[in-house]
Amino acid sequence: MSTTQEKKAPDAAAPEEIQSGKDERRTLFIHGNEACAEGALYAGVSFYAGYPITPSSEIAEIMSRRLPQRGDRFIQMEDEIASLCAIIGASLTGSKAMTATSGPGFSLMQEALGYAIMAEIPVVIVDVMRGGPSTGLPTQGSQGDVNQVRWGTHGDHSIIALTASTNQTLFETTVRAFNLAETYRTPVVVLYDEMLGHMRERVVIPEPEELPLVDRLRTNVPEGVDYHPYLTRDDGRLPMSDFGGVHRYNVTGLYHDMWGFPSTNPQTVDDLAHHLHDKIELRADELAFAREFHLEDAEIVVISYGSPARTARQVVHQARINGQRLGLLELQTLWPFPARMVRDACRNARATIVVEMNMGQMYYHIRNAVENPRSVFLSNRIDGRFISPKDIRRVLRIVEGQGE
Repeated sequence: MSTTQEKKAPDAAAPEEIQSGKDERRTLFIHGNEACAEGALYAGVSFYAGYPITPSSEIAEIMSRRLPQRGDRFIQMEDEIASLCAIIGASLTGSKAMTATSGPGFSLMQEALGYAIMAEIPVVIVDVMRGGPSTGLPTQGSQGDVNQVRWGTHGDHSIIALTASTNQTLFETTVRAFNLAETYRTPVVVLYDEMLGHMRERVVIPEPEELPLVDRLRTNVPEGVDYHPYLTRDDGRLPMSDFGGVHRYNVTGLYHDMWGFPSTNPQTVDDLAHHLHDKIELRADELAFAREFHLEDAEIVVISYGSPARTARQVVHQARINGQRLGLLELQTLWPFPARMVRDACRNARATIVVEMNMGQMYYHIRNAVENPRSVFLSNRIDGRFISPKDIRRVLRIVEGQGE
């Protein structure tokens, strides 16, 4: 289980313009979509394909300027499924690749997402959530895509999905997404809402190599020697060979053998299905990132993620001043669901309050994870308005009344 405590951003030099050929630690006052783009650039993204959609369009706009300046590639596609297909192809040829969208566009990407999962192709997909279904509330926030990320594409599979509540952590989360995509050869989704996407905050951009980066694991099989693109090493990682390079191999969305050729052999299908699931789900504790506040003695635990976690922190802070023993678990990993982390955080609490901007998409998973599901309460909004301290305190009074 990986956790981080709340801390001040590191000291940094005064803001300055980016100088060609010279990247230094910088302090910027930027909105969340800019922080996400900066994180991707820091992680080494070299190919972006996308289609404009509110409220994520600024990411594409930034990439359309910055990537060509570095000699890298940006392309605007005709739609969202084409965007994901394009970055799949770019990744196979050796590029770190990403796209960004919002709920309706993410719906259109599901077939290609399943292909990337089956073919084990590392890509990063950013979903800046807005109200839905359909076109819903294009300019207002929501967290309605949480379950779509996990279950949107068909078949048995797993997925990694990360989120953040501040622009600084969003920058770091985007870097982490690229690292995890390369480590596990899988799509990784960065999931946050419109409020964070368009909110400006101070963000410190670290110096090069200050944050660890995971590069593509390439095969050491020499040219002319048989290369097995889906033969795992002892550590579970799959070395890749740039498609179109020195090795010829097959890539398919069908169940396949270690050469990449389609197979209906029951054992082959069973082995691959378990591999796609186990390489992520069996590492759920290792992939569980969160921020913890005052959990050591909390009688009531608040669990939140994304922008609503900002309000939850304010409520917990004020409650502590007033002598109430509240704590906060701010999830930064949504999938694989961090069940052990949730269970441990709530074990000694008499009640849990889940704060989110949907009808309870994390709430039901949290109920299933804790020892006493009846002690879990939901504080939510689904009307496009930001959750206020008053909304959470209304539920808190109900919880405290039951404890009397």
